[in-house]
Amino acid sequence: MRTGSIVIGGIVPHPPIMVPEVGRGDAGEVRRTQEALRELGGMINRSGAATMIFISPHGPVLWDAVGVVATKELHGNLGRFGAPGVSFDLRTDTVLVDVLRQELLQIGVPGVEAGEGQGYRLDHGVTAPLYWLREGGVKLPVVVCGTALLALHRLYGFGVAVQQAALKSGRKVAVIASGDLSHRLSPEAPNGYDPYGEVFDRRMQEIIGAADVRALMKLDPVLVERAGECGYRPIIMLFGALEGLKVKPAVLSYEGPFGVGYMVAGLVPEGEDENRRIYEDLLKEAEARRAKEGFLVRLARKAIRAYLEEGERVQAETVPPEFSGQAGVFVSLKKGTFLRGCIGTISPTRSNIVEEVIENAIGASTRDPRFDPVRASEIEDLSISVDVLGRPEPVSGLDELDPKRYGVIVSRRLRKGLLLPDLEGVDTPDRQVAVARQKAGIGPDEPVKLERFEVKRYF
Repeated sequence: MRTGSIVIGGIVPHPPIMVPEVGRGDAGEVRRTQEALRELGGMINRSGAATMIFISPHGPVLWDAVGVVATKELHGNLGRFGAPGVSFDLRTDTVLVDVLRQELLQIGVPGVEAGEGQGYRLDHGVTAPLYWLREGGVKLPVVVCGTALLALHRLYGFGVAVQQAALKSGRKVAVIASGDLSHRLSPEAPNGYDPYGEVFDRRMQEIIGAADVRALMKLDPVLVERAGECGYRPIIMLFGALEGLKVKPAVLSYEGPFGVGYMVAGLVPEGEDENRRIYEDLLKEAEARRAKEGFLVRLARKAIRAYLEEGERVQAETVPPEFSGQAGVFVSLKKGTFLRGCIGTISPTRSNIVEEVIENAIGASTRDPRFDPVRASEIEDLSISVDVLGRPEPVSGLDELDPKRYGVIVSRRLRKGLLLPDLEGVDTPDRQVAVARQKAGIGPDEPVKLERFEVKRYF
């Protein structure tokens, strides 16, 4: 009989308004969530868990590693939400932290210690749900983790390392994923309304209700992005901790009275199930995606790696005939649905497209002013696309634009803004021109010259 294991998983929302001292009269609007959290607390208490791992999207969130809080004593309150008297004093399970660190090294998923020597204040992703879990009897030492902008299979791998750490430390562990679903369920929602928000929340309830891990990993990234959620990545990390286990799921509640979806769910392991062992498949799928990258994308990745790791600019040994000409080129870097860098040239600045790609790949990883420079440890998680621009042609009005087919250049004197085609959230010519104006610092009423161009996009 194994002495250590994952004994229960939980999914919890974290709106501070559900705490009576914060929400006061409005707290009653989420009564079903409060009752479900209390019920989940009772499930955790009865599970025999000796430690609780809390994954919060409002904890340390890093580009290249999962932050694991190592501070022995943890403190926090809801003072920033008007309730400083609602306070929490927790103890970190430092033994589990040490074992988890070793397992992360073994599995090759980057994790870093957070908080040691500088203190750590518990965020509301922990404190708000913990208020109600305690009502259900939960009083456990914890390991608090953030999430990270890593590839999804690596986040799942973090959960696999959690499971191994539980086994090797002899701990019975509860793993809690803190996160709200869509923040865009109504016009009054914090991020405005998007009809995809309701679609996302309904699909997530179906997936969690069936504990369908494969469907979770394959969820449409456009749907996730448009939902404006904060729970998807913590939930993936939780399911990694349930790798190879038969799971009895229960969606205990769902509601969205403030335009934000709140789901409470419990996931109880019931023995092993080889059909739910998917981590190796995820790794193979990631390798297969990399193998399908085209010449320009492989070149861009090689250029980024050489520059970040060696400080060198690669030289293309051969220039395929189709890339021997000149053109403007944009190199875009993403991590999942998150843009990580994008640099390009409207007109060619190098002798051929290959050299243009090399220079702009380095620029996208180091010189995009919107982001910190990419770290070498992030290269494996980057998805890269290369857009080779066609020759711009003038247009007389919006009726000649199509944001799916054409990019646009908006210019006034020396100010010029470019927007690539087929971008998420840019569905109309009006929106396309407005965004390009904003990029160029051109006011909405200033007269402008419009040009359109086509691109050939390489993945």
